[in-house]
Amino acid sequence: MEAFLGPRPTHRLGDWRQLWERDLTFPVRSHRGLAGRFLVAFKRLLRPLVHLPQNDLWERQRVFNLILLGHVQDLDQRSREWRREWRREWRHGQERLEGRIDELDRRTRHLENFMHQGLEEVMRHDDALFGRVDRKLDRYRREADELTGLLRSALARDGSGAPEELRTLVAETSYLAFENRFRGAEAEIRQRLQVYLPRLRGKAPVLDLGCGRGEALALLRDEGIACRGIDSSAAMVRRCSQQGLQVEQGGLPEALAGVAPGSLGGIVSFHVIEHLPPEAVDRLVRLAYAALRPGGLLLLETPNPLSIAVTAGSFWLDPTHVRPVHPEMLRSCYESAGFAGIEQLYLRPYPEEERLPDIPLDGLDGQSRELADRLNRLRDELDDLLYGCRDYALIGTRPG
Repeated sequence: MEAFLGPRPTHRLGDWRQLWERDLTFPVRSHRGLAGRFLVAFKRLLRPLVHLPQNDLWERQRVFNLILLGHVQDLDQRSREWRREWRREWRHGQERLEGRIDELDRRTRHLENFMHQGLEEVMRHDDALFGRVDRKLDRYRREADELTGLLRSALARDGSGAPEELRTLVAETSYLAFENRFRGAEAEIRQRLQVYLPRLRGKAPVLDLGCGRGEALALLRDEGIACRGIDSSAAMVRRCSQQGLQVEQGGLPEALAGVAPGSLGGIVSFHVIEHLPPEAVDRLVRLAYAALRPGGLLLLETPNPLSIAVTAGSFWLDPTHVRPVHPEMLRSCYESAGFAGIEQLYLRPYPEEERLPDIPLDGLDGQSRELADRLNRLRDELDDLLYGCRDYALIGTRPG
C-alpha cells in the first residue's frame, strides 16, 4: 500500500490493477498526540457504517476501473508493439537507404570515370579534328592565295576584257588585306578614337565619311551616339553591314552633296582626305559646312606631313595615297568655308626609344654644360622634324 500512498503514486498499471482486483482497503492515517489516537479510533469505528451504504457504488466503480485499466494496458501493449515494429521498420529503412546511397555512390564514381575517360577521348578526337581542319584551312588559304595571284596576273596582262565588277572586287579585296596588315587591328583603332568621344557627345547624328571597316561607327554606336557611314568600297560596306552598322556605298565628296542642309550634328573622317586631290578636299570641307547645323562639328584626321618619318616612310606604304595634307592648308580650307573655333590635335607620338637621345647634363659645368644644352635644344627641333606625331586632326565648329 505504500506505493499508492506516497507523495508520488506509482505509474505502473499492474500495481493499480492488483489494487482494484484485491479490493484492498486504504489504512486510516495516524495523527499525533492523544487527540490523534482518538480521532483514528473514531474513523475506524465509522468506516463500516459509511462503507456499507456505498458498497454497490463502490463495486461499480471498482469494475469500471478494472475495465478501464484493461483497456489502458491493452493500448500500452499495442503501443509497445507498434514502437518495436516502427524501430524494426526504421532500421530496415535506414539499411535500405544506406544501401541505396552506397549504390548511388558507386554509380556516381562509375559515371565520373566514364565521363572523364569519354571527355579525354573527345578532346583527343577534337584535337585531331582541329588539326585536320587547320591543315585544310592552310591548304585552302594557300590555294586561294595562288588563285588570287593568278587572277591578278591575268588582269595585269589583259584587264580590258575582264568585267568591271571583277576588277573592282579584286582591287577592293587587295585593299582590305592591306588595311588589315598596315592600318592596325580594329580594337587598336577603336582605342585610338576614344580621344574624340568627349567632343562628339551631343553631336548626333554623326556621319562618318570613308568609314572603312567601321571602327568609328561601332564605337559611336556603343556610346549611344546615332551615326551612319559612307564608303566607296562595296567590300567595306558589306563588312560594316555584317556588324549591324548603318552604311551606304557612295563616292566622296559626291555622297556628301546629297545630304540635307543643316541635318547633321557631326561629320568625321579618319585617314581619307590624303586619298583625295586638293580640290576635292576643299569641296568636302565646304559641303560639310552646309550639311552641319549651327554648332555642328567637322573632324578630319590624316597623317602628319610635318614628320619626315611619316612623309618619307609610312605614308607611301598605301599606294592609294595621293599626297599629304599640310595642316595649314587644311586650316585655310576650314576658315574659307566659315568654320570657327578651329582646334588642332597631334596624335600618336613615336615612342621615346625611337627618338633622338638627349645629352645628359649631370656632371657638366661651365662652357661644357652650355654647349650640351644648346645641342639638346637643337636635338629637340631636329627630333620634332624627324619624329613628330604620326597623325594630326583638325576640328572646326560651324558658328550659330
